[in-house]
Amino acid sequence: MIKCDNELIKNGLHLLEDKDYTNALEIFDNARKIYSENNSDEYVSVALSLIGMTKYLADKNNCSEALKILNDARYMAEYSKNNTARIINEYAQGTVDFGEGNNDVALIRFENAKNLAINNGDELSVTGYILTRIKQVKNGMDFETPIKSDPLVSLVKIGRSITAVTDINVLLKVIAEETKTAIQADRCTVFLLDKDNNELWSKVALGMESQEIRFPADKGLAGYVVKTGEPLNIVDAYADSRFNPDIDKKTGYHTKTILCMPIKNNNQEIIGAFQVLNKKDGVFTKSDEDLLVAIGGNASIALENAQLFEQQKELYKEQKALFESFIDTLATSIDARDKITAGHSSRVKLYAMLIVEKLGCDEKFKELVEKAAILHDIGKIGIRDSVLQKEGKLTDEEYKHIQEHVKITHDILNKIHMSEDFKIITEMACSHHEKYDGTGYYRHLKGEEITLGGRILAVADVFDAITSKRHYRDKMPIQNVIDILISGKDKHFDGKIVDEFLQISVDKIVRVFLTENHILLKQEDAKLLSRYNLNDIREFITEENSENKYIAELFNGYYAGKNE
Repeated sequence: MIKCDNELIKNGLHLLEDKDYTNALEIFDNARKIYSENNSDEYVSVALSLIGMTKYLADKNNCSEALKILNDARYMAEYSKNNTARIINEYAQGTVDFGEGNNDVALIRFENAKNLAINNGDELSVTGYILTRIKQVKNGMDFETPIKSDPLVSLVKIGRSITAVTDINVLLKVIAEETKTAIQADRCTVFLLDKDNNELWSKVALGMESQEIRFPADKGLAGYVVKTGEPLNIVDAYADSRFNPDIDKKTGYHTKTILCMPIKNNNQEIIGAFQVLNKKDGVFTKSDEDLLVAIGGNASIALENAQLFEQQKELYKEQKALFESFIDTLATSIDARDKITAGHSSRVKLYAMLIVEKLGCDEKFKELVEKAAILHDIGKIGIRDSVLQKEGKLTDEEYKHIQEHVKITHDILNKIHMSEDFKIITEMACSHHEKYDGTGYYRHLKGEEITLGGRILAVADVFDAITSKRHYRDKMPIQNVIDILISGKDKHFDGKIVDEFLQISVDKIVRVFLTENHILLKQEDAKLLSRYNLNDIREFITEENSENKYIAELFNGYYAGKNE
């Protein structure tokens, strides 16, 4: 799928401003052919909407034909669910309604287009045209009033970006696009000053490939205005010794006029520079300079906020990495003490993640369950070695002692001063031995009194315990494992979670088994096993059907660790 050719469409829109309908129609029709050849239905819709609108603007007698084209474009826009296609279609339909005197309908369409552009992005920078039309309808102005994009729209949109955009790269693009529209120029680049490296950089170079540009802060025209604080308004680039024509030679672009302006923050410190190229009609004026200063005032706040947000994100990543390494260290300390169940917490985590995924839970909940699974047995650090590492059957007294690990888990995790999320993790981790009928430990919670994460961990914990080999016993036959889960529904376990777990495709279950050894799951076996779940395997084990019997044997081979 190709992207919308912004420059081609925008050139057509500029021709509409000058009422050059013949050439505008030619451009939009060429765009339609390009998009059709590339099977890009959403942008065929864009081109058709503009063709229909242009035909109407050229001659109102074309109304019926225009509406037919616009209806086709609307269908394609709705089918593709493309935001740009919807914006342009609403704008074009509104224009015809306005021209036919249906002002109420026109206003609704223009407002729809405006809201789509503001909330989801304005790829073709038509918000200025839309707001001008809204102004015309509301003020009872004539339809034939020239439809020029209102430069003040750019100030409004950049001001909104202060709170709406936190990604520095997206923000640079928004500012550059809106500045280009406001100044009526061909290209715009926004450079930021990297004080630590004494460099100017940008990831936006409109009209060229988007890539990061970096160069010394005292080089080029942007470097000059950053160093001196003085704006540059060059009417003939090739006649100015400060201009470097090498970039034009590399890109094939021809720079004519240049407006370069420092960007200053509220403390009048220079934080970057605008570089705007090739005024569409003549040369850059004093009004353009004043407008760029005004845009820079708004832009500086947005840019500094976005840079601060980036720094905070990096700090958060570091803190998260530290927290996760801390959790992994705690879990490893248990494996170091309890060699018998080494790897248990890791497998419980993997089974819990499969259940969470099957339940369709969100990413935030998934992260919480993952941390709780890793930490669910941390309380074993308080269990005596003689009990924790005992190879035989535990006495009643020893069993009661090992049950204390859940309470110890709660006490340890509860002492860690973290966020509200960690309190949820603590609650999940210390609930994995609670039973759905209230007979579990240590608090004897019942039903949905047990947090969902705790109910998930209960299934994952028991499943791993009875499917893991110990030196004092072998793995339990898989049909017995499944029978235990089924018989424990709404007693030991939340029945809904058991049902979901038994519906998970067994290739995923096998991958968890294989973390215990060095056997690889063959690609053809994975594909075959992905078609079945644990309920199927339970049935196949007792069936005489040779194909089903093979599936059960294949699964059991991996379960026993015998498939090479």
